Amino acid sequence: MRSLLVTGGAGFIGSNFVHYWLKHYPGDRVVVLDALTYAGNLASLDPIRGRPEFRFVHGDIRDGSLVERLLREERTNTIVHFAAESHVDRSIHGPGAFIETNVLGTYTLLEAARRVWLEERVVAQHRFHHVSTDEVYGSLNPEDPPFVETTPYAPNSPYSASKAASDHLVRAYHHTYGLEVTTSNCSNNYGPYHFPEKLIPLMIVNILDGRPLPVYGDGRNVRDWLYVGDHCRGIDLILKHGEPGQVYNIGGRCELQNIELVRALCRIADEEFAGNPELRRRFASCPAARGIGCETLIRFVKDRPGHDRRYAIDCTKIERELGFKPLVTLEQGLRATFAWYVANEQWWRLIMDGSYRQWIRQQYGQSEGVA
Repeated sequence: MRSLLVTGGAGFIGSNFVHYWLKHYPGDRVVVLDALTYAGNLASLDPIRGRPEFRFVHGDIRDGSLVERLLREERTNTIVHFAAESHVDRSIHGPGAFIETNVLGTYTLLEAARRVWLEERVVAQHRFHHVSTDEVYGSLNPEDPPFVETTPYAPNSPYSASKAASDHLVRAYHHTYGLEVTTSNCSNNYGPYHFPEKLIPLMIVNILDGRPLPVYGDGRNVRDWLYVGDHCRGIDLILKHGEPGQVYNIGGRCELQNIELVRALCRIADEEFAGNPELRRRFASCPAARGIGCETLIRFVKDRPGHDRRYAIDCTKIERELGFKPLVTLEQGLRATFAWYVANEQWWRLIMDGSYRQWIRQQYGQSEGVA
């Protein structure tokens, strides 16, 4: 039986991973440690609250004594480290929080794991899995081959630089102390529970409300898209079969320009509204509710500083060594994601109108489920 500590488990990818893990491994113990900063949403874990194998702890990964206590109490043998400040725009305007959480926070976790797992030997076996990003590799030209695990790091934003630093720390703790670590660098994720400032959820909620769809620059920046459920499967494979000390790139093999992605979402919305009178009633401000194409909402805006032109992941290593393969096509994933935001309007409304914190207090109180 595994006893997992999932940092950042109330965030987008973290919460999806927790749902995935408890569905596939109901006998395992899962403890989520999350500071509930702007992108951490306790409501994302609501479907599993109350299950005896699940525990939520409101706390900061920089609190070393808390992390050590949890590792001992729960006899944790697996850390899956998602917790991170992750929005590039926010890192440009306020890089300090990214250094604190992504660098110092990762260091604190590694130190706690070293003490409890290597010095005290609380558990017989352990694994520290660190979730990183393809942005640490920098930017690609159109003709460049995709990133591989040995691509030199060349981060271009405070966010990606902070993640690169954390990657190096994880590697160093393996080579210096023998901590059994693995790292995954993933391409752009999308799916349920995605904070609505990121591209895909922002486009969806703006479409539903009939607001402009802001696209940076000429919209031809290219990203590789990975459905979050496929990402969770990739991490699962790494935890079970990955070799300690190794890095695995997890990609969707789905490169697309941002403008084409936005147009695809507009097309899906047009089709869904055309065949659903209830959708037209609920979201009357959407152009599609009046038979007008949603592409009319697209607006090109000034590009952001240091905007990387292209990311692309070569996931041959994880496919060859661990049998990973992305199963969800972009069309399937976008339709499922659009449907989720339509069905979970309250979840994103509470975030968009700023009442999430008040709602959390009303629903859960200050201490329920929190250590």
